[in-house]
Amino acid sequence: MRHRNKTIKLGRTSEHRAAMLANMVCDLVISKRITTTLQKAKAARSLAERMVTLGKRGDLAARRLAISRIHRKDAVAQLFSDVAPAMKDRNGGYTRIYKLGARKSDGAEQAILEWVNYVPPQPVKKVEKKGKAGKDKPAAAGDDQKTEGEKKE
Repeated sequence: MRHRNKTIKLGRTSEHRAAMLANMVCDLVISKRITTTLQKAKAARSLAERMVTLGKRGDLAARRLAISRIHRKDAVAQLFSDVAPAMKDRNGGYTRIYKLGARKSDGAEQAILEWVNYVPPQPVKKVEKKGKAGKDKPAAAGDDQKTEGEKKE
């Protein structure tokens, strides 16, 4: 029986699992949102929330514990400077998981793991391109050699 055994094994050795989850948490810290399988997202969520709790402590010992767990100083620096201060009023539940459905190739359940305060960027609207006449407009003679100060005069 698996009473009180919380570890989601994911069919990997413990070293491989720790490295994979550390990479996933680093990617989550840097890009604010990752797409993965549902089981990996559930496993990465617990590590990510522990790292945010360390970031909220903010002392040197917490920073060293975070670096020892996720192995990337740039991700830890961003965690302590951006992510953790944004979560200072929350007492847990720093991440959310959206289920996406089954992947076509192997049927694995897909999910998005993101921070709860993440606001996705607005999609960029396409701008209509003008004809070739607009692109090939010749520059005035000598404009490319003037500096900014000379252009203003």
